[in-house]
Parts: sequence; structure tokens; C-alpha cells
Amino acid sequence: MIVVSSDFIAQAAREATSTIPIVWVGGDPIQAGLVTSLARPGGNITGVTVFAGNGIDGKRLQVLKDALPSASRVAYLDLRIYWEGDERSLREPGRQLQISVVGVPLEESTPSEFQRVFAEIEHDRPDAIMVHGRADLTAYHQLIVELANKSRLPAMYPWRDYAEAGGLMAYGGDLAEVGRRMADEVHEILSGAMPGDIPIYQPTKYELVINQKTAKALGLTLPPSLLALADEVIE
Repeated sequence: MIVVSSDFIAQAAREATSTIPIVWVGGDPIQAGLVTSLARPGGNITGVTVFAGNGIDGKRLQVLKDALPSASRVAYLDLRIYWEGDERSLREPGRQLQISVVGVPLEESTPSEFQRVFAEIEHDRPDAIMVHGRADLTAYHQLIVELANKSRLPAMYPWRDYAEAGGLMAYGGDLAEVGRRMADEVHEILSGAMPGDIPIYQPTKYELVINQKTAKALGLTLPPSLLALADEVIE
């Protein structure tokens, strides 16, 4: 069995074998060409998609606006090959919130590339930053949080792991749930199930986590109404 946590690696594994079972976690498997159906993946691959639809970024942008009512320019961090799709999904929410979302695309997911991009962001001085939830970025969540906080940039992140690492806010699914579901699928396959018969799992629980310590360090006073909405506030 092959267990992977990236669309790129899953694509490479799929090209390398059509018989060894693959359990994957990543973005939109249909867009990535891994499967043609979430309900019946077919072939030798199944897994968990953390892609929650284009609406999730609009929700994150709304929460960011609630936290920073004066924000009008937000940087968006993702890999360059995906930015065109990101921009389309953020165009309407940005217009409604009167926020210009500016892409700061990474050429690759490496420490030096993150440092290069954050130097660019710091030079341009947007009001805040949003980070995509791809596994390629999540693997470097500690570094991303450190660079954002060093630049004194309020940030909206996709997973609570970022907030627990010192990030300002996170809205998204529970990565622990994702890990448990992947383990369940591995168990099913080792017990005789065919990966192509196991539906791609989509998380159903979403939570808002706010790191109040980071807010204070950034000199931000978050609205009480937003704090009341949070599933967890880290003091």
C-alpha cells in the first residue's frame, strides 16, 4: 500500500502503479485527475479530500473582514499552478466585501521559497494574508506562522494546527479527523476491501479557532462578537 498526503505525489504514484492500493489526502481529486467520482473512485485509489468547495475561502475572507473591518487588500498564499482557480473563487467574495485579494504564488513548496515570498509580501504590506489548505503548504505550517508573525501580518489559516502553532485565526476541518479516516481506509483495504469501492471522504465538521495571544502580540483588538463565534479561543 502507498499512503500519500499530496496531489502531486498521488499523481506520481498513480502513474507508477495501477495495482498497488493508494490512500491519499489532498485537494479536489477530480480536478487533480485522480478519480472521476467521489462516491465510486474506481481503480486503485481512495482517500480523503480536504477541498470544501470554493465557498470555504469566501467564509474565511468574511471572518477576516469581521476581525479587520478596515482591511481592503489581502495577500493569498498558494502554489502558482493553482492561483488561477483560487482567483476565480475569491473574485465575488472579495467584491462583496470590498477586498482586493492579491495572489503571492509560490513556485514550489520549500523553505527558501516561503522566505522569498514573505519578503515580497512584507515589502508590499497588505492588510492581512490568507493561506490555502493544501498539504504542500500545511507541511510547513510552523514556518508559515513564524514568517507571518515576524512580518506582523494578521493571518487567516485553513487548519487549527496553524492557530495552535501561534497563527492568528484558522477556519476549517479537523486534521485529526482526517487522519483517523485515512487510518480507517487503510484498515478496510488491509481487510480485503478494494480501494476503488471506498468513497472519497469529505470532512463535515468545521471550526473557528482564534489565538488571542497572537492577536495581542500583533496589537489587535478582536470584536467580542467574533470571539463569541469561535469554537475555541487560545488565551
